[in-house]
Amino acid sequence: MQTKKTISGTFLKWLLLIVGVAFAVSMVFSWTLQTRLSEKSAHNLLRLNIADVRQDVIDASDANLLALTRDIASEIDAGAPADEAGLLALTARHDVAEINIIDADGIIISTTHPDFLNYDMRSGTQSAEFTGLLDGTVREHVQSYQPTSYDPTLLRKYAGVCLEGGGFVEVAYDAERFQRDIDHQIVGVTRNRHVGENGCIVIADENWSIVSDRNRNEGKNLVATGIWIDRDTMAEGDVFTATVYGVESSCMYVFSEGYYIIAVLPENEILLQRDTSVSLTAVLEVLVFLTLFGVIFLLVRKLVVNNLNRVNNSLSKITDGDLDEQVNVRSNTEFASLSDDINATVGTLKQYIAAAAARIDRELAFAKNIQQSALPSVFPPYPDRKDLNLFATMDTAKEVGGDFYDFYFLEENKLALLIADVSGKGIPAAMFMMTGKTVLRDYAERGDAPSVAAFNANNKLCEGNDAEMFITAWLGYLETDTGLVRFANAGHNPPVLIRDGRACFIAQKADLTLAAMEGVPYREQTLQLAPGDLLFLYTDGVTEAADAAGELFGNNRLLAALSRRFGSGEAAVRAVCGTVKEAVGTFAGETPQADDITMLCLYYAGNNALTVTAKTTELPAVTGFVNRALEGLGCPEKTTAQIDIAVEEIFANIANYAYSGEPGEVTVRVRGEDSAAVIEFRDRGFAFDPLEKPDPDVTLPAEEREPGGLGIFMVKKSMDGVTYQRENDENVLTIRKNFAK
Repeated sequence: MQTKKTISGTFLKWLLLIVGVAFAVSMVFSWTLQTRLSEKSAHNLLRLNIADVRQDVIDASDANLLALTRDIASEIDAGAPADEAGLLALTARHDVAEINIIDADGIIISTTHPDFLNYDMRSGTQSAEFTGLLDGTVREHVQSYQPTSYDPTLLRKYAGVCLEGGGFVEVAYDAERFQRDIDHQIVGVTRNRHVGENGCIVIADENWSIVSDRNRNEGKNLVATGIWIDRDTMAEGDVFTATVYGVESSCMYVFSEGYYIIAVLPENEILLQRDTSVSLTAVLEVLVFLTLFGVIFLLVRKLVVNNLNRVNNSLSKITDGDLDEQVNVRSNTEFASLSDDINATVGTLKQYIAAAAARIDRELAFAKNIQQSALPSVFPPYPDRKDLNLFATMDTAKEVGGDFYDFYFLEENKLALLIADVSGKGIPAAMFMMTGKTVLRDYAERGDAPSVAAFNANNKLCEGNDAEMFITAWLGYLETDTGLVRFANAGHNPPVLIRDGRACFIAQKADLTLAAMEGVPYREQTLQLAPGDLLFLYTDGVTEAADAAGELFGNNRLLAALSRRFGSGEAAVRAVCGTVKEAVGTFAGETPQADDITMLCLYYAGNNALTVTAKTTELPAVTGFVNRALEGLGCPEKTTAQIDIAVEEIFANIANYAYSGEPGEVTVRVRGEDSAAVIEFRDRGFAFDPLEKPDPDVTLPAEEREPGGLGIFMVKKSMDGVTYQRENDENVLTIRKNFAK
C-alpha cells in the first residue's frame, strides 16, 4: 500500500527545491558577473601599465633629444658656423641624424640635408607642429618618433629650440641613435615592473628583438617569450591570449616610439579575484538560505501543519462514527471559521441521519435487489460468439432508476435488444420498469415480431395503470446471419449507427409510448448492419444532460463524441459507452445528474464473409455462400442469377491469374446497402486493375477481337457498379447490384 505524502513533507521537499534552484541561479549569476568584472579589471590593469611604460619611454626619449637640441642651439647662438659645413660638423660631434635652421618665416635656410633647403615648415603636417616656435607660443617642442612630411618612408624624431636671433633650430634622431640613447633607460624602466602580482612588461623594437624583459632575454626574438603579434589582424589595445614562458596569459600591446610595448598578466591571477569573491558569496548565501529555510519551515509547521493535524484528528473521530466530536482550532480566523463550518455540517448531518435512516435502509435494500436481478450485468455476455459483442451500463440519478435494458437470444441466430425509459423516478419507476421489462420479454420469447410484441405489451401495461406512468422503448431483433435488424420504436430516442468512424442517427419513425393509450398499432422497421458496425442505444438522460447554464448536451454533441473509430469487439463497445459517459460528464461539470443515463452498445462482426483457396474447384462453395447471403437480404431471383454470373467470372479470373505457383486465398464478403447487394473480393495476388483495360469491340467478329477482357466487360455491363482499389497489398474488387423493382 502506497504511503500518502504529508503537507510538511511535501512543503519541505518543494522548499528545498526552490532554495536549491535559487542558490544555483545566484551562483551562476555571481560566477558570470565576477568573471566579467575580473576580466574587465585585468584589461584595465594591462592598459594602465602599458600607458605608464609608454609614457616613461616617451619622456626618456623626449628628454634626451631635447637636451641635445638645447646644446646645439646654444652653440649656434654662441657663433658656431651655421652653414652646411658647420652644421655637418655639429651633426658629427653630437651624433645626430639631421640639423635644420629655420628663419622667422618658417623657411629652412640652412640644413644638413640639401633637399630640405628652402622647405616651408608650414606645408607639411609633421613639420607644421613646430610653427608654434615662430609666434612665441612655446620655446621648445619635441615630437614623437614618426614619418617626416618630406619623405613618409623616413622615420625620425624631431625636437626644436628657439634661437636668440629669431627662428629656431631643429634636430632629428634617426632610428639607430634614438634606440641607442633610450634602450638602457627602457631596460631600467621595465625590468623590475610587475603587472599585478606575477605579470610583466616586455618591450621589443621594430625588428621584434627584445629590448627589455624581466627574464633577461634582451637581443632575442620576441617569439622566445611565447608571444606572437600579427599587426594586420591584432589591433593595438585589444586583448589576446598567449602562453608566455609556459603560463597561459592575457596580453595587450601598443606600438610607440618605434617600440612594441607588451603587457602580460597570467590567467590564473585574473580569475583569482573571481574565485575568491564567488567563494565568499557562496558561504554568505548558504548561511542566508539555511536561515531563511529554517524560519519558513518552522513557521509553516507551527501555523499550518500543526493546526491541520489537529483538525484531521477531530475529523478522523467523526468519520469513525463519533459525531459528538467538536473541532476546536482557533489560533487564527481561518481555522476558527473552518472549525465552525465542520461543527455545523456535522450537526446538520446528525439531523438528516436521524430522520432518514430507517426509510433509506428499507427502500434501498428493496430497490437494489430489484435492479440487480432485472438487468444483465455479466460482460461479455456471450464470450463464445465471434459474430457480435455487447456492453451496457446504467447510472441512476437517485437511489434507483426507471431506465432498463435487456438482450437475449430468441433463436440461435436471432438476438433481441431492448432499451427503455420509465416516466418518473425512485421506487415506483423501478417497479413499473420491472413489469414492462417482463411483459416485453414474454411477448418476444413467444415469437411475436417487434411491432406485435410492442402492441401486445402496450395493451397489457395500460391495464390498471392508475399511476398513469408510461414507457419509451426501442425493441429490435438482430438476425446475426445477415445483419438485418427488425425493430419497433415506442417513442424512444433514435439509435446511433457508427460505421467507418462516422456516426448518424438511424432513419426511423417513433410511435406512441407504451402504456399511454390502449390499442395503438406499432410499425415494424428495418436496419441493415454491415460487419464492423456499432449500434448505440441510449435513454434521454444522455441528450438531456444539462450544464450549469441549463444548456442540454443534445444530439449534435452525441454524434460528435461518437464520430471516430472505436476498433472492434469488446474493447469497442466498452469504449463507445465510456466515451459518451466522459463527454456528458465533462459537459455537465459540477451540475448534479437529473436523469438516469442508460446505454447499450452492440458490435456486429457478422458471418457474411467466406475465405477459400484460389482454385476453380472452390467455385461451388463461393456461389452457394453468396446465394445464401442474397437470400437473407431478400434479393430477387432474377437479380441473384445476374450476380451469380458476375461472381463466377471474377472468381475464375482470380483463381487462374492472381497467383503464380502455389495458389493463395480469396475472401468474399456480402452485405446489403440501400436496396442493393454489395459483393467484395479480396486477394493478395499480383497487383492488377481489370478496369484499366479498355472494353473489347464486341461489334467485331470473335476471330478479329483481341483475346481477354470479355468477362470483366460482361460484369461491368450487368452490374450497377464495379470498383477496384489496391489496399494493404490486397486487390479489392467490389461489385454492386441494385435489387430489381
